[in-house]
Amino acid sequence: MALEIKGLTSHYGRIQALHGLDIQIGEGQLVALVGANGAGKTTLLRAISGVLPVSGGTIRFGDADITRMRPERRVRAGICQVPEGRQVFGPMSIEDNLRLGAFSQPKARLAEDIDRMYALFPILKEKRRLAAGILSGGQQQMLAMARALMGRPKLLLLDEPSMGLAPLLVAEIFSIVKNLKAQGITIFLVEQNANAALSIADTGYVIETGKILFSGPGRDLLDNEQVQNAYLGM
Repeated sequence: MALEIKGLTSHYGRIQALHGLDIQIGEGQLVALVGANGAGKTTLLRAISGVLPVSGGTIRFGDADITRMRPERRVRAGICQVPEGRQVFGPMSIEDNLRLGAFSQPKARLAEDIDRMYALFPILKEKRRLAAGILSGGQQQMLAMARALMGRPKLLLLDEPSMGLAPLLVAEIFSIVKNLKAQGITIFLVEQNANAALSIADTGYVIETGKILFSGPGRDLLDNEQVQNAYLGM
């Protein structure tokens, strides 16, 4: 098991945001977490990456209990996140953004890994000396994904990668996600676009107000009438 979450709770002050979540992600799997805005999706990712403290439950990554581990140690252990809203460093060049993503890796790998990112995302190579802030939304999403991949993740956390993108770009981003899975990368995809996320997921979870309502194979959830009515507009 790549990641195992049991009974996870978390609070913002006195407000409980997560209510005893249980989630499992097997090695090499693409697992999707879907739900409306404010359901607790980003809160869960913040808890996994260590940015938000948990108030109960456990998070295991491989054989290690990381529930109280510092965020930078989680990155070094192999958990890398693509944040909601991309959050690239706008004034810096595309290549310098990529270099920042490799802070936990040996310098001897840097050139090789940058070339690997340019092979995955050719548009970034073409614009590599430009400031990241001038890129389109879709290109910034590609850069944010490439920056996370520079950390050679064992688990890639993707937070709302389709947010604010036109439908054609959404299709391109999800095609890239499927390509990453085909390369053996374990992915936890958090997404409001339930149809797109569940259609490519091995396993899906539906979250509402900090609680898991449904779970199962992604395709089965797509066919679930309650999920269709509540989240797929069907």
